Amino acid sequence: MAKKFTKMAYSNPDEMVFGHSKSPISYGLGIKVGAGRVIPELNYAPRPGSEKSSERLRKEYVDYISKDALDRAITLGFPDLQLETEWVSQMAKPEMSAPIVSGQRDLIQKYHDEYGINLAVRHTIPDQREASQGLRLGMDKEASYPEHFITCVETACENGANVLSVESVGGKEFADYAVTHGDITAFLFGVGYLGSMDMEYCWKQMVNIAKKHKVVPGGDTNCSGANVSMFMAGGMLDNDVQKTFSAVTRCISAARTLVAPECGATGPDKDCGYEGVIVKTITGLPAAQEGKNCQCAHADLQGNLMAQITDVWSNESVEYHPEFGGSSVQCWLGSLGYEVSLMNTAIQMGQQKTLRDLYMVSDRTRGPEGYVLAYDNAWKVGKAIAENGDNYYLRAKAAATTGAKVIMEGYDKKELILTSKQLLVLKKIITELEGLPDNEDSFYEYCLKKYKDEVPDFNPKSYGL
Repeated sequence: MAKKFTKMAYSNPDEMVFGHSKSPISYGLGIKVGAGRVIPELNYAPRPGSEKSSERLRKEYVDYISKDALDRAITLGFPDLQLETEWVSQMAKPEMSAPIVSGQRDLIQKYHDEYGINLAVRHTIPDQREASQGLRLGMDKEASYPEHFITCVETACENGANVLSVESVGGKEFADYAVTHGDITAFLFGVGYLGSMDMEYCWKQMVNIAKKHKVVPGGDTNCSGANVSMFMAGGMLDNDVQKTFSAVTRCISAARTLVAPECGATGPDKDCGYEGVIVKTITGLPAAQEGKNCQCAHADLQGNLMAQITDVWSNESVEYHPEFGGSSVQCWLGSLGYEVSLMNTAIQMGQQKTLRDLYMVSDRTRGPEGYVLAYDNAWKVGKAIAENGDNYYLRAKAAATTGAKVIMEGYDKKELILTSKQLLVLKKIITELEGLPDNEDSFYEYCLKKYKDEVPDFNPKSYGL
């Protein structure tokens, strides 16, 4: 069993600030995370068509993208840079991925030796497992995706990755149903309960392989669940998914994402895991976040706020292409690096808490998800998780209930504005959560019956049940 977190790393939320974590970590070529500086992390994607051959894809990632980024980092005088390579699906084959991993390893060594810049590369492997085929080893007789998953871990670690991450998909069959039907119980069952089991299964293996190769096991994100919910909830013009629903799904996702550090992941966790704010309150491990500088990838309502307690600051992802100021990776690195410079200057001048609060307050009431992720409220959700930390179901339920009530309190205090529909959905969520059983077995049996025909791709064996 994974070692559960049942206590908070921070006794009060005001202890938290960007660039500092309770458990800083060093890796790569001089990179120190959570030790008093924020590290910029550049994420990118290759141009369509570059995946047609191994050599072409290697050139795209190493000779073009990585070199462009490193040249611009030196040009602008940035002291630190972490590259993140999120593997495209074709990289599940070792012959496609290994030359990229080793090529980036050699390139950052060259730039570190020549210029003294601190460098590292995070590799985020693809999780292509399909619920319909089975999520565990030996189940998928057609594509063997669970086996390919482990192969990707081995390939990344053997060939020079500094940090290992993944966006795992356990519980996605329920998350998809939940988001499209506005069903918070389905999300709780799929992401909070089943997703946590799958995380434990995956991350025990990932941590063992990473440690064998002296690679840092970073962390995970509920991109396939809570991020889908957030993106569908959208902005002020969108109404397909209510933002109160999305905010509560984010709280549930925190209880799931926590499993990676419980299995031995050390951080920095994954940037698109907005729930990382909550996870950091519990673990004290370094957090990677994204927000205002990820407009190349997507828009959300938490742009400034997400910088509040980050240790690694990311642009999310940008496709490689030319822009007026250089290549896209060079331009977005500039935006990213200057924001990090501001954070680090604030730390040096003793103004980090002032900047933290300016970041947070600016987007605190822009929407329910930003409100519940504001570091003081995130701490409350984290505390609810820790108090129920021994049980995957109960802690996810506690996270959801606490998050929903925090949002309701914000509305009652007239601090947070909700539409009539958002309020209606929020009240329905609270009532539904309070009506769920307090016993894990009873909850499992209830969901088996409730979703038997609604989610046909669910196979209990995928979760060891």
